[in-house]
Amino acid sequence: MYSGLYHTIIGQSHVAKGTVCQDASGFRATEYYALAVVADGHGSKKHFRSDVGSKFAVAATLDAVAEFYEDPEEFESNLEEDPKKVIRKLEKNIILRWNTAVREHFRQYPVTDAERLPFTDEQFRAIRLEQIYGTTLIAAILGREFTFGIQIGDGSLVVIDEDAEADMPIIDDESAPANLTASMCNSNAIDLFNSFYMPDQALAVFVSTDGLYTSFRSGEDFLDYHTIIASHLDKPEAFNAVVKKNLTKRTHFGTQDDISLSVAYNLEMLDDGIMELKKQVERNKLRAEMRRAEHQAKIAKQRLKHIRRLQETEES
Repeated sequence: MYSGLYHTIIGQSHVAKGTVCQDASGFRATEYYALAVVADGHGSKKHFRSDVGSKFAVAATLDAVAEFYEDPEEFESNLEEDPKKVIRKLEKNIILRWNTAVREHFRQYPVTDAERLPFTDEQFRAIRLEQIYGTTLIAAILGREFTFGIQIGDGSLVVIDEDAEADMPIIDDESAPANLTASMCNSNAIDLFNSFYMPDQALAVFVSTDGLYTSFRSGEDFLDYHTIIASHLDKPEAFNAVVKKNLTKRTHFGTQDDISLSVAYNLEMLDDGIMELKKQVERNKLRAEMRRAEHQAKIAKQRLKHIRRLQETEES
């Protein structure tokens, strides 16, 4: 009933610097649900094991969702009755699993001299254990009668509904103050999650780290991209190869950041939805042409105003 894929591509800037990829991604499908998940380790100085933290975040999410689905009927009934309550419980479970994993890793692998070298003693004492592994997390779940997702930190979640319309139900990270990066490593992480729930099946869900979104000129182009690649879901082998190639190209010529993308889709809905997706691609092309034309007209208008100002200055 469900299928999907996931890819993580190391950023060209990381290759050039000789640093590790800090992204991670995963996917799981059962007869009851499909789950797409990505995580982006922060990579800054004090988060020096964020590449490990992102992998733990993906694993924690896969395991937590599996545990909640041990009794599918009960889980689905509870979710339908009170989605906010159930989703918050899931978020707490993921945080607990992640914290347990990072603490066990730290116990087995204490900080090395090389890892401590960039810090003064005072700086190092100020770093909490969890911060060393800091990461974002985004996950989307397709169920038999619903679709929902969770997010902490930046990145994107895109839903394509039964009418082949693409939407981002979680926009930006509005839960975190301007001076705080929402992260799994924050002591108040549970309060920094954003989520969405809809009592309908989606055709497909996509989750991606911010390296993908920032490689596009606009949000509209980003959504159009998802519709285009979704229109090839009926050819999974070709789709897999094309997506991997495109992500690699984007990290070379875009932001050069790591990029992760995970996709889950409903095979039964795809049979009827593929033609509508292809129609939507054509409609999006027309909209994109109109946007380009409007943008060019705006630039031309600005240039004309600039020329007039120069002429007025010269005349005066």
